[in-house]
Amino acid sequence: MTQAARAAQVIRPAIEPAPPPGGADDTEQSLYEIRRKIYPRAVHGWFAAWRWALVWLTQIVFYGLPWLQWNDRQAVLFDLAARKFYIFGFVFWPQDFIYLTLLLVISALALFLFTAVAGRLWCGYACPQTVYTEIFLWIEEKIEGKRLERMRLDQAPLGPRKFGLKVLKHAVWIALALWTGFTFVGYFTPVIELGREVTALSTGPWETFWILFYGFATYGNAGWMREQVCKYMCPYARFQGVMFDKDTLIVTYDPARGEPRGPRSRRADARALGLGDCVNCDMCVQVCPTGIDIRNGLQYECIGCAACIDACDQVMERMGYSKG
Repeated sequence: MTQAARAAQVIRPAIEPAPPPGGADDTEQSLYEIRRKIYPRAVHGWFAAWRWALVWLTQIVFYGLPWLQWNDRQAVLFDLAARKFYIFGFVFWPQDFIYLTLLLVISALALFLFTAVAGRLWCGYACPQTVYTEIFLWIEEKIEGKRLERMRLDQAPLGPRKFGLKVLKHAVWIALALWTGFTFVGYFTPVIELGREVTALSTGPWETFWILFYGFATYGNAGWMREQVCKYMCPYARFQGVMFDKDTLIVTYDPARGEPRGPRSRRADARALGLGDCVNCDMCVQVCPTGIDIRNGLQYECIGCAACIDACDQVMERMGYSKG
């Protein structure tokens, strides 16, 4: 056999045609994961308190600022028609755009700095998506009940009770979303004047569009999409890793202490059983707003809210173990 023939025989299996569709080796894999609804469990603790403090602070500023008056005018008003931007005692003109550019640059650098030092602080505590999802989840819990009650309700057949609770929940969601859209437009149209127009159903086309659009975005993102925005739409999750270094504070699981995980009674000696401190209760998974298991290592879906730390600390307290 010649050298060329031997070479052809060697490479022939690599270039043989693929088996026909429907054969034993024929498989189909979707590029997109079917969404599994997440039911985050409510959690209390140090980080949860900080998260709700930021919710209150940001919303008091957002909803309250347009109603604040300053020298017989709205304190913060971006009058696009007159090309005047009022911020308390200052009046900015279009030629002062350099100040906005400087503010955006400082904000971007601050975001990078805080991320490098303490991880995704913005995502976990101050991002509008996180804040409004937290508010909408609170409304859902107050109307439909806690985590297990919500899961049973969704699995139950449609009846008068389920229909009534769903209608009430979405009505409250829509009302809050429309009020959010109204407040947003109130930064560009004097809010008191806008209130009169809304009451008289005489808002202009652009005002109507932005109230409805911003309201729809709030309702859709916080009520329906939730973690999908963080996982698939927000680019920050994708490039956060380049801002981390060995000194960055991140939310993570300590396998040296936790493994091997396993259930046990409070009185049991974990070391005698050959177990770590993790009791495998899955509480860290149940409270996670993005539905990940932090014990699998750092994942881009983690927004750094530290709800898993609060949940784990509560379990460690009940078990008599040290926190952390």
